[in-house]
Amino acid sequence: MKTTLLKSENYTRSPWKNGGGIFTDIAGAWRADAPVRDWISLLWRFASTPIITPGPFSYMAGIDRLQMVVAGRGLVLKSPTQEFDEREPFTTVRFTGEMEIVTELEAGPVEVVNLMARRGAAEIELIALRGPGDRPLPVGTHLVYAVSGDCGIRLNSEEFVIPDGCTLKVELTEASGLALVSGLAVLASIRPVG
Repeated sequence: MKTTLLKSENYTRSPWKNGGGIFTDIAGAWRADAPVRDWISLLWRFASTPIITPGPFSYMAGIDRLQMVVAGRGLVLKSPTQEFDEREPFTTVRFTGEMEIVTELEAGPVEVVNLMARRGAAEIELIALRGPGDRPLPVGTHLVYAVSGDCGIRLNSEEFVIPDGCTLKVELTEASGLALVSGLAVLASIRPVG
């Protein structure tokens, strides 16, 4: 097990693919042989972003997406064929980057986290950790993001405190166990395929 504390002051910023806003990039991975880190070489990415005004989502061919509201409420994503209800915070929705989606804000701006992965390169999961309890962690990369205030977790028998807004990156080569001890966190899990 390898753990790395990603500090919020070291997060980078980058524009949305369609230029409509700015991501706060928390962690990501790109193909090692790619000359540049861009949407084509992306393997996975975990980021937060505010959604301030209604508008279209970026078109991202070959990308699977998970999204969760972490501040504010009332977000609805609408496509021609379906609606994704994120009105309540900490509800995860899953959709493909090819979907035509427009946001609707029923109660003002929101802050969301996004976990994206190249289809076929990784399997992804995004959940809120809101109460004490144990959960198994499979082999892969796991990001524990302290959403609101410091949070405490236990990995196997080792305890960690994650400062507000920071993220603990956990890289596992064998299955492990995670317990939320205190606070509120979002867990993003990335499991390589193949």
